[in-house]
Amino acid sequence: MSSQSDLIHIFNGIPFTSRSSIDLLRALNAFQAREDDLLLVSYPKSGTHWLAEIIKHLYTSKVSLTSPLEFGDVSKLEELSFIGSKRIIPTHLSYDMLPADFKAKKCKAIYIIRNPKDTAVSLFHYYRDNPHLPTIDTWHGYLDMFLRGEVVCGSWFDHILGWEEHRNEMSTLFLYYEAMKKDLPKTIRKISSFLGININDNEISEICKKTSFNEMRSNVEKEKSDVNHTVCALTSNKKLIFRKGTVGDWKNYFSNKQDRLFDELYRSRMDSSYLAKHISYDN
Repeated sequence: MSSQSDLIHIFNGIPFTSRSSIDLLRALNAFQAREDDLLLVSYPKSGTHWLAEIIKHLYTSKVSLTSPLEFGDVSKLEELSFIGSKRIIPTHLSYDMLPADFKAKKCKAIYIIRNPKDTAVSLFHYYRDNPHLPTIDTWHGYLDMFLRGEVVCGSWFDHILGWEEHRNEMSTLFLYYEAMKKDLPKTIRKISSFLGININDNEISEICKKTSFNEMRSNVEKEKSDVNHTVCALTSNKKLIFRKGTVGDWKNYFSNKQDRLFDELYRSRMDSSYLAKHISYDN
């Protein structure tokens, strides 16, 4: 059993779990991308698993959904090089830590954004349920950590703004979790257009059914956990990925004072953000 201090390490100023080895993180910039690689990018607990399921159903040809780029040890890079089919690669990496070859080859990326308050609550429960993360005693103490960017993968604000700053350097589609919840067919059309995939209304309807929250959670409960098929860099146990999948659950956790503090920080950090104009922040 690992001690609490062994569960997290700091690399480039960002907290990572021990599931991301230092040797791998150091070697990332040597990674060789392919022009047809597709990156699925997010801050943790923003809906990457949902997005990955949708994209898997969009492709009729063989594709390989990998475990996250930063998940594992240095042998991960060799494993990825042996994949013969198109690679769909999830990651929670900041833009600055993304291997340079993805940028040089202008690979496509899809970045999913979720209301940061709901993200904070979902990550709080993830901390409490995941043995690979340090024990969190109280919501109050955890939220202070989140606001300071001391949780795994660092600051939500830094992550979003870093990718936004460089949004024109790669072909990046930004999606919004709440908009997906509101009109999934519209989002699927947007994704398929971005990827150059032709799809009709019947196919969209079928994908919506197969990727509903209850359907995906039910399927995961029937599966055996497989580290090679997780899209989360924080655990290989997919049963931890699904909790509620709702919008607005943060209202059950934030006190009025916490809400004000969060709003103040959000306004100060996101005031000039283009992406913030599309984030469903108050829901």
